[in-house]
This record gives sequence, structure tokens and C-alpha cells, in this order.
Amino acid sequence: MDLILGPFADARLATLGPGDLDLYEAMLDQNDQDLIGYVLGQIAPPPDLAPLLGRIAGHARDRLATGT
Repeated sequence: MDLILGPFADARLATLGPGDLDLYEAMLDQNDQDLIGYVLGQIAPPPDLAPLLGRIAGHARDRLATGT
């Protein structure tokens, strides 16, 4: 998860609003096995975290596609 969350945090954390920062913090309380399942679409995420996890997954896909 560090390889997914680290680049997302570097690129986007400063632009998140207070509500999204609270969700990000709540997301970090999830265990890594669940988080990777959420990001990979293997497990349905908690509804309140779904939009943020979707952005994180999208960011990871974009990085993979561009090789950055």
C-alpha cells in the first residue's frame, strides 16, 4: 500500500479539503489487506470511503499507464 498511497499523498494530499483529509485519515485506519482489495476492485469499500478510494485507484492506474 505504501507504493500506492505514497505517490497519491505526494501528488494530491495538499489539494484535499478538510472533509477529504478526515476520510483519508479514516482510510489509513483500515488494514492493508482490505485496502489493496478496495483499490484493486476485489472488495467493495465502505460507502463513505468509496469516492476517495476511487481517486486513489485512478491515480495508481494513471501512474502505471504513464510509467511514472
